[in-house]
This record gives sequence, C-alpha cells and structure tokens, in this order.
Amino acid sequence: MKYLVPGLVAVIITMLSFNSCTTTETLQGSHSENPLLPVTEISQPYPDPRVGLGAGLFDAEEAIWNLRLISTTPPPVNFIGSWGTDLAFKDNYAIQGNYNGFIVWDISDPANPEVVIDYLCPASQSDVSVYGDLLFVSGEGLEGRLDCGTQGVQAVASEERLRGIRIFDISDIRNPEYIANVQTCRGSHTHSVLVDPNDNENIYVYVSGSAPVRPEEELPGCSSAFPDEDPDSALFRIEVIKVPLASPELAAIATSPRIFDGLEAPPTRSLSPEEQAQIDRAREEGRFVAEMMGHERVIPNGMARQFLSQIVRERGGSGMPTAADSTVLKERISEFIDSIMQERGRSSEPLGPNQCHDITLYPEIGLAGGACEGYGFLIDITDPVNPVRIDAVADSNFAYWHSATFNNDGTTVLFTDEWGGGTQPKCRDIDPYEWGANAIYTISEDGKMEFQSYFKMPAVQTETENCVAHNGSLIPIPGRDIMVQSWYQGGINVFDFTDPKNPVEIAFHDRGPISADRLEGSGSWSIYWYNGYLINSEMSRGLDIFELLPGDFITQNELDASNTVRLDYFNPQGQPRFTWPPSFALALAYTDQLERNREAGTQTLQLIRTGLASAERTNGTERSRILSELATQIENGSEAISNGNKATLLAGTLRELAGE
Repeated sequence: MKYLVPGLVAVIITMLSFNSCTTTETLQGSHSENPLLPVTEISQPYPDPRVGLGAGLFDAEEAIWNLRLISTTPPPVNFIGSWGTDLAFKDNYAIQGNYNGFIVWDISDPANPEVVIDYLCPASQSDVSVYGDLLFVSGEGLEGRLDCGTQGVQAVASEERLRGIRIFDISDIRNPEYIANVQTCRGSHTHSVLVDPNDNENIYVYVSGSAPVRPEEELPGCSSAFPDEDPDSALFRIEVIKVPLASPELAAIATSPRIFDGLEAPPTRSLSPEEQAQIDRAREEGRFVAEMMGHERVIPNGMARQFLSQIVRERGGSGMPTAADSTVLKERISEFIDSIMQERGRSSEPLGPNQCHDITLYPEIGLAGGACEGYGFLIDITDPVNPVRIDAVADSNFAYWHSATFNNDGTTVLFTDEWGGGTQPKCRDIDPYEWGANAIYTISEDGKMEFQSYFKMPAVQTETENCVAHNGSLIPIPGRDIMVQSWYQGGINVFDFTDPKNPVEIAFHDRGPISADRLEGSGSWSIYWYNGYLINSEMSRGLDIFELLPGDFITQNELDASNTVRLDYFNPQGQPRFTWPPSFALALAYTDQLERNREAGTQTLQLIRTGLASAERTNGTERSRILSELATQIENGSEAISNGNKATLLAGTLRELAGE
C-alpha cells in the first residue's frame, strides 16, 4: 500500500486545526466499508431485465438500470407514424429530424419538453445540424420537393425534386425560414458540419450520399459512369459545401474529394447459419436469389416486381407477368443486378467503398472518422476543402461501417456496424456478438489505427425487434471514456471504454417491441449527451430525456464534474473537445478514480479528501494556501500515487482552484 510523503501529512495536520470536530467527522466519513471497485469487478444485473419485455407502442414494458427516465413525450399529430431520425441541439432546444420534416423541442424543463414547431417538409431522412442561426437538413429520397410539398415527385427527372441539403434561417426558431438548398448528384443521406478554427467567415458541410446517381436531365453534370470512364463521375467521392456565413444563400459545392482512391474490396465474412437458412427458405418459396458482392442474397419483392415489369415491356406485353417471365428473370437476374449496382456506384463483383455513411468531424484535433461502407477511415481535415485519408481499416466481422466516435483526447476511435441496415433483428441469441457491434481502435502518433475489442449491447432481443449498433456520443466524465448509444429496439445503453480492450456496460434502458407478432421497425435512432441530460430520438414514440445516476460505476463527484461542461450547440457528426472548469467536484472525481483504479492507498485518499473538505470550508487566501500546498505535495509525492497523469490532473485542478 502506498502513502503520501510525510510533508503532505504535515499539511493535512495543519488543516485539521481549523475545525477539529468537523474534520474528525470527515475522516470517519471518508473511511468506506465498501470502497470503489474497478468497473470490471462490479456485478451486472442477472437475469437481465431487458429480456422478455412485453410489447406495445406507448405502453410497452420497460427495464432501466442506473438511469432515470425524466420524461417521454409523444410526437405531434402530423408526425405520428413517420419515423423520427437524428438530433441536433442549440441553446435550450432539441431539433429532431423526421421523414416528415423536423420538430423543434424546447427542453428548458426536461420533465416537460414542449413542441416549439413541427415543420412539415418531407424527405428521406431529414438528418439535422445547426450552426449559429442556420439549420441544415439532409434530403436523399425521390419524394422530397424543393417547395416542401407533401405530394411527392412522380417524374423520373424533375426540376421540383430536392436531393441534397436544405438550409433554414432559425434566428427566429419558432418561424424557420427556408433560405437555400444545395443539390447534389446522390442526395444527402447524412451530413457533417465543419467549423474550421482558422476560418471565421465560412463553415463547411461534408455530404455523404448513398442513393443512385440522379439523371443528368434533372441535375446537369451528374454521371454514374465509373471514374476510369468519366473523371467527373459522381461515384467514389464526397461533396464539401462551402457556406459563407454572411451570405448563406450562396452556399455551393466547393470540392468533391475522392478519398476512396486505391482501396481494394474489404474482406467479407461468411453468412450466418440463420442468414443461409433464410436464403434457402426464400428459394423454396419461389423468390428470386442472386449473388451480389460474393454472397447470395434474396432480391426484395419490390425490386423483383420492377425487373418483371421491365421484362413484360421488353416483350411488348402488358398486365401481370407470366410464369414464363419469371423463368426469364431467373436466367437474367445477374444482368439486372449488375445494372442496379452500376447505378449505385457498385458492381456485382466486390469493389472498394464508393461513399461514406457518416463522417464524424473533430476539428480541435484536425481529424475525422469516416464510416465508409467496408472501411473505417481516419481523415486529416486541417484543410477543410481538401480532406486527406490517413488510414483505413477493414474487418470481416463488419457488414456496414455506419458511424464513428472519438474519445476526448483523440487517442481512440470507435466505429459502429449497422448490420442489416437498422431494420433487421440482429441481437438474437443466434447472432454472433461481434456482428452488428462496435469496434474500438487506438490511434498511434503516426495516425495508424489498431484494433482493440468489440462491444455490443448484451441483452438478447426477439425476432420482432430491429436491433443493431447505431448513433451515440461521449458523456463528459473527466478522466474516463464513457459513451451513450442507441440500439434501435435494443434500447439505449451507457458503457465505459477507458480501457479499450475491456469495454463494460454501466447503464441501460429498454422497452419491449412495438409488436410481439411481427417485425415493425422502431426504437432509438440516436441518443446524445447535452448539458447534463441524455436526449433520445425514439423513432415512433417521440422524445425521451434521461439522466445518469450515481452508483457503483459512476460517483456523484464524477457526475457533478461532468455537469460543469456546457455546450451552446451540438451536432451528431461534429465532436467538440470537452473541457472542465476547475471545481471541487472535479478534484474529487479524480480522487474517486484513483481509488477505483487502485492507484493510491486508503490513507492517501483519505488525506486528500480531508484536505479538499477543509479547503472548501474556507475561502480567500486561506483556501488558496491550503490548495496550493496540497497541490505541491501531490506533485512531489510520486511514490504515493501510481498514476502520474491523474496526479498531474488533480494537482493542476487544485492550482486552478487556488487562483494560480
């Protein structure tokens, strides 16, 4: 056991003279019969209460652990039955995307969030971001209209169609003004807002579009040829939009970087036994099966109907397809698949990625994490209009790289795998733990990523619950890497990945499925920490607001320190660097972590806590003197605290509190 050096003991003895009665009580109180345990040694709930929850839309059974559900608020009438999507935050508002448009919630009172406006403007999937008085909304599907109309667009090529980024002025957030749009060849499935620390006049929007290339008759310059045939192809690139802050209506595409060059097809995994069984059953039922990118896949019914209709037209027929038409399709299925894959920038043969799903921007460290189909990218964004791929990793256990999250110091990055596209049940007892999970990588000084471990929501879910890794964010617990994440109908959970080789679940909330009898897509689309609360976009049920509770995994001091962090805004694919103002809670949080990680002995911890309590009871020059002397002794007592970095953080906090 390690102890503080004698000099620090003398300092503490001096402190005790200020109030011997109170200090004696503090000493007794700081001796714990149940000291903090390492997170890997704390018991998890057993049996898991998430397993077997009853179904329902607004009355499903629920399970919760180490969280408090403050409120759950259904969506406004015009948005019931339409999926809620991603979230962005500005001041006291949460802005929730939706396939029908977007909803602005006033979350000033977390127990009673109020709808400020529900803006009807259909598009797929209406992911949102904010900066200042600007709101950006993604549109990708064929039905989105420039005028926000609800009637859709029927023509193959139409000047009325919106596929790209809508821009709104929200200086009066109760009356958003649609001021501009930027059309792109593949639309905007998601986007990321980049605030360049070296540019005060512009912001930049990185656009990830995954739809087929639109016809040139609809948007001139759009080409679906491969780049070796057409160097201006809309495939194998992203778009970078430059937005002048003084004139946002002049926003336009600045560059289209080809960050995918030189990548081969990623490794693939074999089908799971259940996937193979589904294909076999589909073939027995007479459905169409084709090989795509090295695997047999069941052709969706809607796509098969399109192919059959084309065959009917080619033979000059009309009406319903015949059995002979079905036979022709089975013979030509590869031809039709090749055509569709070509439109989407793919091939029936395995190729490298041609687009990203999410690009998480972390401008304070000059890096982005790109989740790009079959690869995870590390990207240099110090020149916003010319991003450069630094490293790319692939994993045969990953089906679809979906999103990325860095830890606060940028030494670790976590990627999610949206196996099944978010609409399939991938958390059953037959599904491998490594599939549809997170993969955690450390980042070396030369920008290379090294795999450390997988983490997946561990509770078994049913056949009627779509469940796979989805969107989340860091929670600013100082000195630790803690993340909250959504899992669709697997609910939400919180986990600690401070040790990237050993992530540990520490909190969760889950509801039963929408239906016990059939799969209905729903659940948590995304959940983010924002100014002390966890805000959840529930696809069918509206908006949930949680708070994290203290317990064995997180102390009250750590929570109090995290709640000193305040953000003016937050975007789902824009990561801020958290900084903690000096506070006694911050110093005590670091002290708690020394105990949890067995990095200081009992007497050392007791003396530090006693010193902090004595300083907190005083003020002015006396408080400064106590804190300064305590900091000096911690800095000089290297043999008392085994974690030198944590000792430095603690001493630095004390000096800031002392006003040095």
